[in-house]
Amino acid sequence: MSFKALFPLFFCILLQFSFISNFAGAIQQEAEALVEWKQSLHSLNQSFLSSWSLPRDALTAKNSNVITPCHWLGVGCENGSVTRLNLTNVGLTGTLYAFNFSSLPNLSFLDLHDNNLFGNIPSSISNLTKLTSLHLGNNQFTGKMPEDLGKITTLTNLNFINNFLSGQIPSSLGNLTSLTLLILGNNRFVGTIPPEVGYMISLTELRINLNNLTGPIPPSIGNLRGLKTLSVYGNKLSGSLPKEFDNLTNLTLCFLSNNTLSGSLPEKICQGGILQDFCASNNRFSGTVPKGLKNCTSLTRLRLDRNNFVGNITEDFAVYPVVDYIDLSYNNFEGEISSDWAKCKNMTSLKISDNNITGKIPPELGKATKLHYLDLSSNQLVGEIPKELGNLKSLFNLTLSNNKLSGNIPREVGNLLDLASLDLGANGLNGTIPEEIGNCPKMIYLNLSRNGLNGVIPWQIGSLVSLQVLLDLSRNSLSGEIPLQLGNLDNLEELDLSHNNFSGQIPSTFDQMQSLISVDVSYNNLEGPLPYGKVFMNSPLVSFMENKALCGNITGLIPCPRALNFSKRKGKNAVALITAPILGVGVFVCIVVAVALYLLKGGRGVKGEKNRKVGSQRENMFSIWSFDGKLVYEDIKQATKGFDVKYCIGEGGHGTVYKAVLSTGQIVAVKKLKTIQNPSFENAKNFEAEIEALSKIRHRNIVKLNGFCSHAQHSLLVYEYLERGSLGKLLGIEKEARELDWEKRVIVIKGIANALCYMHYDCSPPIIHRDLSSNNVLLDRDYEPRVSDFGTARLLSLDSCRNIWLHCS
Repeated sequence: MSFKALFPLFFCILLQFSFISNFAGAIQQEAEALVEWKQSLHSLNQSFLSSWSLPRDALTAKNSNVITPCHWLGVGCENGSVTRLNLTNVGLTGTLYAFNFSSLPNLSFLDLHDNNLFGNIPSSISNLTKLTSLHLGNNQFTGKMPEDLGKITTLTNLNFINNFLSGQIPSSLGNLTSLTLLILGNNRFVGTIPPEVGYMISLTELRINLNNLTGPIPPSIGNLRGLKTLSVYGNKLSGSLPKEFDNLTNLTLCFLSNNTLSGSLPEKICQGGILQDFCASNNRFSGTVPKGLKNCTSLTRLRLDRNNFVGNITEDFAVYPVVDYIDLSYNNFEGEISSDWAKCKNMTSLKISDNNITGKIPPELGKATKLHYLDLSSNQLVGEIPKELGNLKSLFNLTLSNNKLSGNIPREVGNLLDLASLDLGANGLNGTIPEEIGNCPKMIYLNLSRNGLNGVIPWQIGSLVSLQVLLDLSRNSLSGEIPLQLGNLDNLEELDLSHNNFSGQIPSTFDQMQSLISVDVSYNNLEGPLPYGKVFMNSPLVSFMENKALCGNITGLIPCPRALNFSKRKGKNAVALITAPILGVGVFVCIVVAVALYLLKGGRGVKGEKNRKVGSQRENMFSIWSFDGKLVYEDIKQATKGFDVKYCIGEGGHGTVYKAVLSTGQIVAVKKLKTIQNPSFENAKNFEAEIEALSKIRHRNIVKLNGFCSHAQHSLLVYEYLERGSLGKLLGIEKEARELDWEKRVIVIKGIANALCYMHYDCSPPIIHRDLSSNNVLLDRDYEPRVSDFGTARLLSLDSCRNIWLHCS
């Protein structure tokens, strides 16, 4: 065969070889470009991208084997060439400066979002002329957006959300007529929305929210007839919405909030019948609500709050069968709340506060059982609070303050077990506070101030242990003593009981309210010492002024007599301490002490007479403490399953100690003495001695007597519960003893010494313990000691200093 005949075959083979050689070279070039960019990233990324590797001489050798990147992590290929690069949320740290985009001519998909990339976006990225999707969101890119991006006319998806890009949005983006998604939210763009945005006629989603854009929304936006999502909230846009806005008939999501937009809303809004979420809050819109919104049955969320809308709320809104959230607050709406709102069966939030709404709250609202949030505050509502609101079992916020509501607070509010915030302040409510409020365990905010409420504070409010932000009962006509149980609110930060008629003392249990940062008990009839808590020491005089006889170490208050000066006290479960009378001097003191000693030692007349006297004394003490002895005994008996041995936490010569969790949730320690059916004189004597001693003691290092109960079967002493038990028991357990290091032991020793000095020198009359041992020292969670077991204690006359010294030595 001649050479001429073989030449065409030879030429085809040569061309094919050349193509293969060029193709291999292109693949090699793509691989080298990716590796070069990888090497510019943070060292931690090198191991993660370990598959991105070339032979050692690949970058220099001319004849190295072809390396294809198509199986590398995050790399996708078509026909052997790289077309996709997807490395999302993998911790990439570095820049794009070393990325040779020209070496990847077939790349159509680049997604590097949710990484730590920074620096400018290089203008060379426009060399990716086949790119359809570019997602660099959630990084730390800075600088201006490249003007040359407008050259990538193949783009359909451009997403730079959550970066630090600045400057103006390039007008060249108007060239991207195939773009369907433009997402530039949460950057630092300035200037106006370029009118060229109207050229991107394929857009279905435009998000440029949370920037610093100014000026009006351009009329050209009306060209985007396929737009489904428009988000421009959180800018500084102004002016009226263009009339061309009515052309956006495919809108389903529209977010205009937090700008300074003004004028009326488009009359034909929702004419497409598919609008779901319309938020125009915090602008300067005015006029009436367009009919398009009234008839928009597709709405799931509507926010018009904080504008200047007017109109009749009864007539301008209809039933929205699928709506979830409605906020019309801070406008100038009038009219009455229609019962039709209850027909919005899926509604979870209804907020119409700060308008001029009149009439009554329709009871039918109780049928909107999915409501979580109901705020009708700051209107002109009258009538009673419907008890039907108690049917809203999912409600966690009920705000009806600043109206003209009257009548009682419905007891049904206690059915709202998920209620976290209840604000009924500044109305004309009267009657008593229903104790059922204590059934709302998730309550963190309670405001009943500025009403005409009377009676006492229900002790059940002390069960609202989640109360944190506020308890405000001020400016009512409440009376009686402040319940001791309020001391259980140890998460509470602000307490206002001012401008009422409370009497008695501020409960000592307030010592344990360590979270309090603000307290006001002014304008009442309170007397006695302030609690020791920090907030009471640091509050201004105005918080305590205009009371009967409060005393304490605050400038402007009279100092308390020494006998009433308290040391700092701890203990979550302390309920009450009987306040010792302020003893006078001279003969009166002697008579009182003599009578006390006679009752304890010498008053041994006829047995029936003795029992009568003791019973009378106990009855008086119960009345002081507001205790129902029978109720307490039954509660304790139930809590310990009839004093079952499994609840026993200690046993001594005078009785057995049990741990009891009462029905209120309070944990106490209960000492059961020997049966009283056939009591020995010594046991009765110890019982009386302990009551007599502890009723006169107020000190952080002495166990707190919460109450006592004399029953036909048992004599009980109820104390605060100390978590770690006795010092003697703790020292007998090797592990526990090791945790009681020297620092903690010093705390214990100092606490015991403080307790003894208090009993010997600061009590009136002084008290001698006479049985102090490690078994009679209890420790709380922080290893703070409490001296306990005063069964053999004795009260001394005020001139027994010599005897006290002998005992101290």
